[in-house]
Amino acid sequence: MLDVIGSLVSALRAYNAKLPTVVPLSVMPGGIKPAPETVAAYEQTVFRFRTQGGSSAFRRFNELFLESLEAFEGGRLLSAIQPLLTVLDHLDRMRREKEIATTPAEEKRMSEYRATLNRILPGNQPELEGAGRGM
Repeated sequence: MLDVIGSLVSALRAYNAKLPTVVPLSVMPGGIKPAPETVAAYEQTVFRFRTQGGSSAFRRFNELFLESLEAFEGGRLLSAIQPLLTVLDHLDRMRREKEIATTPAEEKRMSEYRATLNRILPGNQPELEGAGRGM
């Protein structure tokens, strides 16, 4: 499961790195879509998970991965991130409720994936020092 999430996070990070920081919609009205090879690799990862998932407790993540794939195919980076963050939230809940057992290394990987996805989201670097700390 973590290998699948890691592969998808890696694809999103690579796609984000290729995007300019600001692109006016008048210049690129359809946005910038990932290369077809990148989409194919993302799709292959999602479908590999679907075939391996079977009837396990992780089967519920199929829809979230498909939602992320559809957003990624359309070049909607932020919409592709949210379902993966939701999967990480579910895994964390499952871990806390003892539905799954994780090692400290796996927990570290999950927190690294979450941090990577959050770094891609806008607003991860406030423009004013001390922003968000109140008055």
